[in-house]
Amino acid sequence: MKPPKHIVSAAAIVLNEKNELLLIKGPRRGWEMPGGQVEEGESLSQAAIRETKEESGIDIEIIKFCGLFQNVRNSICNTLFLAKPVGGELIVSTESLESGFFPIIEALEKVEWKDFRQRIEYCLNPEMQPFCIEFNDEKNI
Repeated sequence: MKPPKHIVSAAAIVLNEKNELLLIKGPRRGWEMPGGQVEEGESLSQAAIRETKEESGIDIEIIKFCGLFQNVRNSICNTLFLAKPVGGELIVSTESLESGFFPIIEALEKVEWKDFRQRIEYCLNPEMQPFCIEFNDEKNI
């Protein structure tokens, strides 16, 4: 029996003092929340902080853990955190062609990739938290 190989990621739903949502525009998936794979020896929250800085230039403080989405078939576990900006300046990089803060309704309209909009909505709704969404669908990652 092969040992399991899992992918664990961490993403941040970042709201500023104007109640605007931080999004990055990735080269493959378009507009989304910043996030990415957790590195060996790194905590989930530290991965969300690092990925947000790398992709957007924004330093964040984690407010709380919101929940997770697990793609059982593909062994992918996506963890989600609510955060606030505490410094930095918006940047572009190889991982983000654009980055910015947008009013929530406008931001949600920009996000088109798979279930990313649902993930953001769950993180913005305290009544949904904590959530644990498990699915076996190949199209959702």
